[in-house]
Amino acid sequence: MHTDRNALFQHLWDSYRQVTPSAEEIHRILGAAEGQSIVNDHIALRTFNLAPVGLEALARHFTSLGYYQGGEYHFDAKKLYARHYEHPDPLAPKVFISELLTEQCSKELQAIAGEMVSQVDPEDVLADNFLYSGRHWSVDYATYEALLQESEYAAWLAAWGYRANHFTVSVNQLSQYHTVAEINQLLKDNGYRVNSSGGEIKGSPEELLEQSSTMADRVPVRFSDRTEAIPSCFYEFALRYPDASGKLYPGFVAASADKIFESTNATG
Repeated sequence: MHTDRNALFQHLWDSYRQVTPSAEEIHRILGAAEGQSIVNDHIALRTFNLAPVGLEALARHFTSLGYYQGGEYHFDAKKLYARHYEHPDPLAPKVFISELLTEQCSKELQAIAGEMVSQVDPEDVLADNFLYSGRHWSVDYATYEALLQESEYAAWLAAWGYRANHFTVSVNQLSQYHTVAEINQLLKDNGYRVNSSGGEIKGSPEELLEQSSTMADRVPVRFSDRTEAIPSCFYEFALRYPDASGKLYPGFVAASADKIFESTNATG
């Protein structure tokens, strides 16, 4: 596992931007406007709740770097469980890891997920590059489409494997833009689609967190039998408010995160 936090996040970013061209372009637009580097609020990772790739296995890559568990979150309709991890350095990116509760899914989905995960070498899960290593299994397009009917999350994971599902601009650290609404307008002015599920701005000052995101890029994926363009990853924006102690709220709002997941939906 990585011993250098910055190196890990750089590799995660490099893997992410390869399949998310809009994020790199938005990053460039913001960076040019800001005249400064863009601070990453958090990343998100997806997995199945199956050994050897469950949430805990992914989290170890971060806890070995000094991260500790923050909140936990339940998404009953999507059959997901998640936790976030944070670091003693408040400017270190937070990490949001979710897993699909496969036992709550259909027998067909359970069989597909089990077959895919059985192709993962447990040693690979411990390797430095696992979190940005992509897909470890063979999957055809019909299987992807079958998964999509039941769980967009499962279909995305089947197609993309292990990589950051999104990076997140910390609006708090920007100098030219101070609200999520301003960011959304900038995105639309530059031709990007903003996720409108549950409204373009998820959360509120009262909940201590406001978020928005682009809709995922569509890029070609090579399945075992053909290549098809499908939703890849998206770029998120987060504005945090101080809690009662005066520190910026470090957690997440489940109702907002639920809608953010839909940034990878094929329509929206």
